[in-house]
Parts: sequence; structure tokens; C-alpha cells
Amino acid sequence: MKLALIVAAAATLLLSGMARAAEINVLASGATKEAYLDLVPQFEKSSEHKVVTTWSGTVDIKKRIAAGEVYDLIIVAGPEIDAFTQQGKIVPGSRVDLMKSGVGIAVRAGAPKPDISSSEALKKTLLAAKSIGYSTGPSGVYVASLFERMGIADQIKLKLNQTSSGVAVGSIIANGEAEIGFQQVSELIHFPGVDYIGPLPADVQKTTVFSAGIHSGAKQPEATKALVKFLTSPAAAPVIEKHGMEPG
Repeated sequence: MKLALIVAAAATLLLSGMARAAEINVLASGATKEAYLDLVPQFEKSSEHKVVTTWSGTVDIKKRIAAGEVYDLIIVAGPEIDAFTQQGKIVPGSRVDLMKSGVGIAVRAGAPKPDISSSEALKKTLLAAKSIGYSTGPSGVYVASLFERMGIADQIKLKLNQTSSGVAVGSIIANGEAEIGFQQVSELIHFPGVDYIGPLPADVQKTTVFSAGIHSGAKQPEATKALVKFLTSPAAAPVIEKHGMEPG
């Protein structure tokens, strides 16, 4: 009888522990990856939850959600979270701004660093460049419009190399396919094989806010809320800043 009580107590403790520990499935934009990968192991250790993350670009994230894929948490640019909410894919009121990033510029490691000190200097640099890389994400949409505003879109169109959704611009800079490239600062600042040379000049800079939203079909909403709370805690701020972003 005593042994049976001990076994029952142990089973109860095990089951309660299993109930507390959840697997949180996240679909996230690569712009947040470096800071996120620093923070999530800390969350897992302190909470005992497991976080499983699928990384993708904005275009692919939109396709996945439209196709009916279900996750607990979506992390992407704020306007996309708002659009998903309107489509019924995100729980209304669950949007939380996590971090924000400006657009950065990089060249291949060891290459001469061109002048990007002003918008006029940047314009001259782009006209002189042999090839220019940019993304399909928010930064790419913005720089394409910037080239139009600068009046150089037609002059540089044959030099443009746009990466596929989820493919880092740093990769085509590192392998020489792009002499200079643009993406979120957070995606270039520590990318191997490239030298990050700075953000866009202040008068033409564009800041993107990356937000989290709980999927309407989330299986672990409470654990997911705990993850979001951790990612926006004061302790997370230095990690976010280390990777070239600002807390949301």
C-alpha cells in the first residue's frame, strides 16, 4: 500500500510537470533571428517549455499562413501581423511589438568601404557599383522605392539582384554576387563574410517594427504569452541592442 502511494505520487508529479512544459511552435522572420536565438534558450531554461522555430522570409510567411499552416506564434513586421489579424489568423489584441530595425548596408569582407555618409553620397555609390543586392522583405520593398525616389531606378535596374524569400542578402554579398547590399541592420551586422558599413543615411532611413501575434489556432496560448513576455522583458533589451536592433 505504501509503495502504491509513492508510485501514485510520483506519477502525479510527472503528469503535472508534463502539463506545465509545453512545446511552442513559432514562425518567424529572419530579421529577428540573431537576438531571438540568444534569448530563447534562456526562456527554455527558466520555463521548461520547448520552443520550435521555423524561419522564413515575409513573402513565404504570408504564403504559409494563407495555406492554413498553424503555429502558436507569428513574428513578422507589424503591418503583416495587422493584416493577419484582419484575416482572422491572429488573435485580436495579441500583437506585441518586439524589436525594430533600420535598413543597413554591407560589402564583402575586406572590400573597400564606399561613401554612404549622405543620401547624395549613397546615390553616387549606387551608380558606381557593379551589382546591388536587396531582399523581398520590408527592407527590399523600401529600398526599391528609394531607388525610384532618388531617380536612379532605370540606371541601376540591370545591376539589381533580389534574393528569394528567406535568403539572406549577406549570402550574395559574401559570395560576390552583389558588390553592395541592403537588408535590416540585424541581418547584416554579424553576417559571416561581409563587412557591415552602416545604416542608411538618416534622411532616407526606414525603421521596421517586428511584432508577435498569437495564432488563432494556437495550441499553447498561455505558454506562448509567457514567451512573448520574456522577449519584451527588460533583460531582453541588451541582447536585442547587441544585434543592431532596438526594443519594440
